[in-house]
Amino acid sequence: MGFFAARQPILDREKTLYGYELLFRTSLDNVFPDVDQEKATSKMIEGLQFDLGLDKISDGKLAFINFTEQSLLSGYPELLPNQKVVVEILETVKPTNSLYGALKKLRQKGYILALDDFIHEAHWEPFYKLIDIVKIDYREISKQDMHDTLAAVRQHPHIKLLAEKVETNDEFKKAKDEGFVLFQGYFFSRPEVIKSVTLTPGQASIASLMSALSSPEPDFNEITKLFELDVTLSFKLLRYTQTAMFKRQNAIKTIKQAVLVLGKNELERFVSLIFAAQFSSEKPQELIRLSIQRAKFCELLAPYCNQANDSSSAFLTGMMSLIDAMLDTEINMVINDLPLSDDIKHALIDNQGWLSDCVQLCKHFEQGNWQKMEQSCNDLNIPYQKILEEYEEAGMWAEEKVLQLA
Repeated sequence: MGFFAARQPILDREKTLYGYELLFRTSLDNVFPDVDQEKATSKMIEGLQFDLGLDKISDGKLAFINFTEQSLLSGYPELLPNQKVVVEILETVKPTNSLYGALKKLRQKGYILALDDFIHEAHWEPFYKLIDIVKIDYREISKQDMHDTLAAVRQHPHIKLLAEKVETNDEFKKAKDEGFVLFQGYFFSRPEVIKSVTLTPGQASIASLMSALSSPEPDFNEITKLFELDVTLSFKLLRYTQTAMFKRQNAIKTIKQAVLVLGKNELERFVSLIFAAQFSSEKPQELIRLSIQRAKFCELLAPYCNQANDSSSAFLTGMMSLIDAMLDTEINMVINDLPLSDDIKHALIDNQGWLSDCVQLCKHFEQGNWQKMEQSCNDLNIPYQKILEEYEEAGMWAEEKVLQLA
């Protein structure tokens, strides 16, 4: 039985990554609301211990994991390290004396406890002293329930408020004003302020390089000239070729030599890192990681779409799919001004073509939308069992590149 897990980022008030909620399914067929939560929890723990590995999927950050009443009473959280997980108590759990005893034991052992999709009710009051985080569905909760829940939680200053399903920057700002300190959702990947934008000379140079490299048979003379027109890019290229990975006996003496030493694939990786750094300045690091992961994931999907020779275009499309958030503008306003192929422009602006399908599949995976992911896999004729493998590879590659940017 396959182990499928997606993760959703949780950021703090400064948009710094705090942790990930892990979303689980036993297979892509297992998408219906009547999934056995007990089985899901046990399989999640098994998968984290023996398949994926907790550090691997959460990248050393806190992992928020759902637990049912029975799994809490059975002590399942203790199978995972207390310093690496947040124990989420599902909204279906009832506040019984047995539950109180189980949570008290976990708290004494150093586990962080969170109430998931919580709405205040009086019989939860005795539990608040054990709870570290209260998660509130920011979009679904009524105004009255929000008022009552916030009023109750504020009586316990040690509790952190976490707003779930925060999808816009306006919601993020409003939730901050209401006292929330943690935020789950993709608000950070949306433009904060829609505005017109003009690329700086450095950004325009990088865009031109990415376009040139997207060709199956790039013109290295043209690429050399693009580097030579930008002193900063030339310096970074030469320094990159001097790392241990590429060091040769003979010193690099010209830009063209550096270009040829790296070759197409490594040049793409180098330019993607520079792209992420240039276009995502003063943005959450999670946005940089997400853009790099999308790029790699789309590249890995290309062969399944019978487009192996166009994997570079897939890579560039994935990277560019978050350009609106990076520049705080509408995507069509910036994409139309970039030297990109019509296929990439149609994918990003009109949501048309196989490149768009790859980006959409990536989004479904990010959000743990298993039903839509299943449909996308069917449309693209991609074997289910390969999805997690490719997504994991893209994630690990992105984590490595983000570290190089730090």
